Amino acid sequence: MLLFVLISYLLLCLTLAPLFRRAGSDPKKAWIPGVNFGEWAEIIGRKKRYAWWLLFPIVNIFIYAGMAVDMARAFGKLSFWDAVLAVVYTPLSFYLIDKQNRTYQGKIVQLEQDYNTQIKNAQLAGDNLKVQRLTNKNPYRKSPSREWAESLIFAIFAAAFIRMFLIEAFIIPTSSMEGSLKVGDFLFVSKVNYGIRTPMTVAMVPLLHNRIGFLNSESYLEEPSLPYFRLPALEKINRYDNVVFNYPEGDSVVITPGRTFSVYDLRRRGMLNQVDPNAIVSRPMDKMDHYIKRTIGLPGEDLEIKEGTVFIDGKAIKNPEETQFTYRVTSSMGSINVNTLDKIGVDINDHPRASEHYYNLSKDAVEAITNLGNDIEVTYVPPSQIGTALFPHDEDICSDWTVDDYGPIHIPEKGETLALDPSNISMYQRVIQEYEGNKLEIKNDQIYINGSPATEYTFKQDYFWMMGDNRHNSEDSRFWGFVPHTHVVGKPLFIWMSLKNSKLSDGIRWNRIFMSANKK
Repeated sequence: MLLFVLISYLLLCLTLAPLFRRAGSDPKKAWIPGVNFGEWAEIIGRKKRYAWWLLFPIVNIFIYAGMAVDMARAFGKLSFWDAVLAVVYTPLSFYLIDKQNRTYQGKIVQLEQDYNTQIKNAQLAGDNLKVQRLTNKNPYRKSPSREWAESLIFAIFAAAFIRMFLIEAFIIPTSSMEGSLKVGDFLFVSKVNYGIRTPMTVAMVPLLHNRIGFLNSESYLEEPSLPYFRLPALEKINRYDNVVFNYPEGDSVVITPGRTFSVYDLRRRGMLNQVDPNAIVSRPMDKMDHYIKRTIGLPGEDLEIKEGTVFIDGKAIKNPEETQFTYRVTSSMGSINVNTLDKIGVDINDHPRASEHYYNLSKDAVEAITNLGNDIEVTYVPPSQIGTALFPHDEDICSDWTVDDYGPIHIPEKGETLALDPSNISMYQRVIQEYEGNKLEIKNDQIYINGSPATEYTFKQDYFWMMGDNRHNSEDSRFWGFVPHTHVVGKPLFIWMSLKNSKLSDGIRWNRIFMSANKK
């Protein structure tokens, strides 16, 4: 992609030179970085300092597009499609202007302003005949259909721009964050707080993340692409922050009508041989599925979970207020009225075994149910051992682990050097190989990184440990490991709509609208 950008810039300079000559400027200036854009601005009727706006990220996209269109207009290319070509690929537009021997019309921005001033002066003077004559002959006038088309394109472009760089809307699709965030909550997420990550996938359908539903296909092309880059952050990621990020194991997936499965997960379950290889979709980082979880472990920390309590560096930390675990609810009087549970805030659709009255409940919900009557009994249900289903999927490490008794593990920190050996390499193999782009091999109990024997490794970025508030019903870092800083998308701001069970027909949760999406 960098080669594409470099070639495009050279082609831009090459095609600017003859236009500079036609406009009476020195064509050599087209090859001088910075000077060329200042001269370009002056040719279209702007001040040279106008080109300084090109140095400001995000804003420069609009400035460049406007300058390209105005340069085409300065040579009499005034149609809608002339403007489209100037924006889509400027060097081609400029090449065609020179090839067609177009004459420089003058400083187009000033010419248009002067013409509009004539119309305004005629209106002020009450000279309707002159106003009509000037309006009819206005070379800059656009037809109603073009006005509508340009307005629509601008609206789509502006919405895509806001979504790409500033704020994006998300919906909570699963119950992994119950009870702080519920299924059917619609959130606005800021991409500015943790640093704007510039797009890597540039050829895509605007306003879609990764799928075109009715076509059952991806909504982007993997090439051309840009390297990872992130602007400075306004704040650091802190413990208990809810964070939206790209699913770390989402680079190779199998898409089904019900959900998307990671290839790595299917391989661990022994189910990958049942999948058609043609059904496997490879995704770039910024097109991996979005997840939202709570930050529990920070870079450089040791984490362990004992009986549902998280310990950081050996010290217990409190669980978030709305943390849920699985309980069995029984009554000596017979069955439990699920409508009663629904009224006190229990998600009756989120249950491991509803027929046996198992529900995922917060501390407050347990208390509320217990207070329903002396006949009610609420019993904690410990999770079963699932061993190698948990990260790092190594029977020598996690064969007796559960989601409530997990670890210890160490979370990598940027610049930290960690000793490596066969006993811990499974913990960091994906980090070293996939997230940090190294070749890792193990031969005869010897670890090789990029072909050289390695007994230690220095990490290139920070990693985080993310967990859902619905602790017994959340696929999170306990299942797929560390979240790289490169995968961080943004910070949830507030809930702008909340549909019960994600269905408008089931009603709106009015009490959740404009509620913070980052309660701790």
